[in-house]
Amino acid sequence: MSDSRPQSSQQLFTEISSEGQLSVSCKTVAIPQPKPNEVIVKIEAAPINPSDMWPMFGPADLREASFDDENLILKAPVHKSMLMRIKSRLDQALPIGNEGAGTVVAAGDSPQAQALIGKTVGVLTGAVYTEYACVPIQACMLHNEGTTAKQAASSFVNPLTALSMVETMKREGHSALVHTAAASSLGIMLNKICLAEGIDIVNIVRKQEQVDMLSSLGAKHVLNSSAESFKMDLFNAINETGATLAFDAIGGGDVVSDILTAMEAVGSQDAVGFNTYGSEANKQVYIYGGLDFAPTVLNRAYGMTWNIGGWLLMRFLGSLDIKEVLALHKRVADEIDSTFASNFSKEISLKQALEIENVAEYMAKKTGEKYLINPSL
Repeated sequence: MSDSRPQSSQQLFTEISSEGQLSVSCKTVAIPQPKPNEVIVKIEAAPINPSDMWPMFGPADLREASFDDENLILKAPVHKSMLMRIKSRLDQALPIGNEGAGTVVAAGDSPQAQALIGKTVGVLTGAVYTEYACVPIQACMLHNEGTTAKQAASSFVNPLTALSMVETMKREGHSALVHTAAASSLGIMLNKICLAEGIDIVNIVRKQEQVDMLSSLGAKHVLNSSAESFKMDLFNAINETGATLAFDAIGGGDVVSDILTAMEAVGSQDAVGFNTYGSEANKQVYIYGGLDFAPTVLNRAYGMTWNIGGWLLMRFLGSLDIKEVLALHKRVADEIDSTFASNFSKEISLKQALEIENVAEYMAKKTGEKYLINPSL
């Protein structure tokens, strides 16, 4: 086994006490000796995704946050009424950071692990906000020669989500889909996949500049939910594409209901006589995000053949066999600087990720503004 590994690492941890105090801190931890099928990765780039923010901060009131610059601890109160909701995590210091990328600097004894030394890999562990990560080789995505850690930083969450959405559509017998918050990095990747495969996609955004941006990339159906004509535009787009599946990143509000209503209006437009139960085609909406924590409002105007459910990437990937997963990995690696290219608005250190002004900016989840942690800064 290679034993040239570093001995310690700076790493971010989050903890919420049973008294209602959030602490996000940077600590020094020992780096373990890798087991036969493990590698040590020097993390050089790790994005702050929306899916990282709830594990990182939970329901803390960040308006009252404070940062101890000397001890590298961010603290914020958590309202007592929220503690039962997060009971399973109370009084535990938990690592954070879903995905990242870097260079393998040490490895266990197995040939598969040894073969990764010196390679650039993406990693998915839930603990990548750290200088060095010890991970099983199964958590690594090997990238092609010449790919940088920054290019590979977002190898998993967005690329595999976009590919898995298309695969879900195919497996469930749909022929087109609707996607909300479609101007995101994920939305752009999903559009590129659909364009390449000849799949119709209806994109829902909230600003005209987002309409213009997606249209410039070749998207045919881009709808502005803020426009007065949105509901009619949605009907027309679904009528043209025949979409009966939607993936919603927003969660709150009535956009899910609007999508189902438009799908029903398209499905029932040629009905004659009594149409008590609506169209026969199943209308499916998967909520996979929570950009809006307001209640999901359902105005029942879409018959009786419909479903709303949650959708998680890791559970979908768990339904695939290893060959299918590795095929997805290879496609991501081969197209990491094209279909799955990611852009970052700011690169920050582990310490800077805890500073109040930076937290406020990346917690705003503004479209096109994603932060990247570089632990070596």
